[in-house]
Amino acid sequence: MIDFKEKANLIWKVADLLRGDYKQSDYGKIILPMTVLRRLDCVIAPTKQKVLDYMPKIEKLSDSAKDITLNKIAGLNFHNRSNYDFVKIKADPNNVAANLRNFINGFSTGAREIIEYFDFDSHIDRLDDPKTDLLFKIVEAFADIDLSEMTSMEMGYVFEELIRKFSELSNETAGEHFTPREVIKLMVNVLFVDEKDIFKKGIVKTLYDPACGTGGMLSVGESFIKEQNPDAKMEVFGQEINPESYAICKSDMMIKGQNPANIKFGNTFTVDGLENEKFDYMLSNPPFGVDWKKAQKMITDEAEKKGFAGRFGAGLPRINDGSLLFLQHMLSKMKPEGSRIGIVFNGSPLFTGQAGSGESEIRKWIIENDWLEAVIAIPDQLFYNTGISTYIWILSNKKSADRKGKVQLINATGTKDEEIGQNPNRFWQKMPRSLGNKRKEIPENGDTKGIGYVTKIYGEFTEGEFCKIYPKEFFGYWRVTVEQPLKNEKGKIQKDSKGNPKPDSSLRDYENIPFLRKDENGNLVSQSIQEYFDREVLPHVPDAWIDETKTKTGYEINFTKYFYEFKKLRSLTDIKEDISALEKETIELEKTVLEL
Repeated sequence: MIDFKEKANLIWKVADLLRGDYKQSDYGKIILPMTVLRRLDCVIAPTKQKVLDYMPKIEKLSDSAKDITLNKIAGLNFHNRSNYDFVKIKADPNNVAANLRNFINGFSTGAREIIEYFDFDSHIDRLDDPKTDLLFKIVEAFADIDLSEMTSMEMGYVFEELIRKFSELSNETAGEHFTPREVIKLMVNVLFVDEKDIFKKGIVKTLYDPACGTGGMLSVGESFIKEQNPDAKMEVFGQEINPESYAICKSDMMIKGQNPANIKFGNTFTVDGLENEKFDYMLSNPPFGVDWKKAQKMITDEAEKKGFAGRFGAGLPRINDGSLLFLQHMLSKMKPEGSRIGIVFNGSPLFTGQAGSGESEIRKWIIENDWLEAVIAIPDQLFYNTGISTYIWILSNKKSADRKGKVQLINATGTKDEEIGQNPNRFWQKMPRSLGNKRKEIPENGDTKGIGYVTKIYGEFTEGEFCKIYPKEFFGYWRVTVEQPLKNEKGKIQKDSKGNPKPDSSLRDYENIPFLRKDENGNLVSQSIQEYFDREVLPHVPDAWIDETKTKTGYEINFTKYFYEFKKLRSLTDIKEDISALEKETIELEKTVLEL
């Protein structure tokens, strides 16, 4: 594997040329499109002359026919008709701007449109200032960086490293653009672990990411399928709102022979670029905790007018977190014959919102439809822009027989091993150096550590130290309103005109009553609201009652609670010994200071 960090560092050094003439926050506007252009230049180099030699034969064809014909000659989804490349542009320092534009305009329509999303042309004249000669210096530097031997995966790493650095300079959120590759690999491994269809000869499947960034999820998913079955074909689809990330993703798909038209630009919530499409597999890492206020009217209108015929019929979450909107959007794109989904969330979608809230109603809809297959807690400090804990949700409308009606929870955080000091950590390892907030990585060590180990736990579907399996009803509860009677100063219960006791609002209370409880043998059994009320409430408040008109049903996944293990408190003797030792140490330090 080529050292992608070495390549990224070479490109990063080119940005130093902009120092003093451009704000640091604008470096990416120059370096990223130039990296794409140089990458395209290197990819087309082997067949560039063939394209130029063939051009006289197609002079009378339409532009679209020319594109199709010359793409075939190039052996790619794109080509370049310009006589220039980076080496030739470098060789003519006096005409760099004109020749660079000639090179850009020489690309086939699809490739040229990708470059336009960078809005790079607006920078060419500024860079071509004879006082600084910046444009020539940058072209010269890029011409000396060979990107021809890089795989798409390695180029993906290069772009991610560059975007991370540029995002840090401009205080943007790097995590909105891409996901660490080992997280994607874990998701892909789990998503495909039991999929037998992918091994069929000539099988064609589809993969979709509604927030595709630079295309990491799509690239890893496609590569995985090709590794498992070279005869399989994975057609990838995506949508991205950030123009630079969109252009990078689309250029990558074009280079790899995918159909770049499958990658759409824009806000997935307001304009579904793939409205009538359904997909076999879906993967996504939507931005954590991003509000959807700008799209509120369109989303609310769709929810109210279309209901479940649209994308958001189950409910709308709080305005400051659109995570569950992404998931509803993906669920709307499941094929009737079966689809599988993997999505990364922070902890909020698991439990935020009480019964009756938008979040709870969405969870209720998902769990009652038996689509939630597993939730995997992964280590903190995995992402570049945040150190918070994250969770992978796996969903499917084609659960295997043994998974039907059940939800698997996997604790892959690694905290347990650290706390009890037993065994090497099975889920993560420290990085040699931090990258932003990313200090940990998930290793790929067979089935004993990291990705392989988590995949093994998921595939075995057996309860153990790091795995819990619950019936789907386990996560449901009733939220009931418990009233107590209003009494006068003499303690007499006040009644309404119908003879019913009036409730005392100051004594009003609420109870969350789980659908299931543990019996004397530790088995989960169903319970009714009345059973719980008779057992847990009436013995303490005998004149209380439930206002049944206010009862609501809720669902939540309190992940940490299910894996919590009681830690025995230290004895008073041990604590006293520690205090005594500290006091002695303090006295000795004081003596040393006084002697000085």
